Amino acid sequence: MKKLFVLAFVLTSTFSMAQSASKAKSLLDEVYNKVQSYKNIHVEFKYALQNTEANINQETRGDVTLQGDKYLFNYLGSQQLFDGKKVYTIVPENEEVTIENKSEDVNTVTPSKMLTFYKSGHNYEWDVLQNIQGRKIQFVKLTPIDTHSEIKSILLGIDIETKHIYRLIETGKNGTKTTITVNSFKTDQPLSKTLFTFDESKYKNEGYYIIRN
Repeated sequence: MKKLFVLAFVLTSTFSMAQSASKAKSLLDEVYNKVQSYKNIHVEFKYALQNTEANINQETRGDVTLQGDKYLFNYLGSQQLFDGKKVYTIVPENEEVTIENKSEDVNTVTPSKMLTFYKSGHNYEWDVLQNIQGRKIQFVKLTPIDTHSEIKSILLGIDIETKHIYRLIETGKNGTKTTITVNSFKTDQPLSKTLFTFDESKYKNEGYYIIRN
């Protein structure tokens, strides 16, 4: 009887986990398809970093404009531009521009992957549903398949009505918690044709130091 009870418990738990993963994947697929349907996306967000042991508690804001793989990312007083070939990091405080090739590391989460990184490399689990300021936010727990990853888990909060990502909570194995909250999510905006074009002469004329890696 004990063996039958244990077997029944294992089978029930396995079935429940499979259902949880299936529901989570289905929702994430909806989010991914929604993101892919837009011509461009502009996101304004709040970024918070916490580590109790290291006594770190930082908060800042930023924004990113995405069009396909191209992006314009404003964060911590600097700007990063990817034109589809090169990455340009512009730091006005230092009057420097760094030009480098796109990272070949498939695990690197770049601004262009901010809304689609979950598509691969993770196990999925259905998590809590929260009511945040009148919005129903369904959380999905992501666990990296790579056991060597520095990330312990990610909670991805999705607005049930819009199927847009509202909040990302990343917990590192070192105890660091990173929270990104979307304050504004705009799609298919009229963009300048030169938004993702880097004008090197402009920065040279302004006395910027150009670094090529």
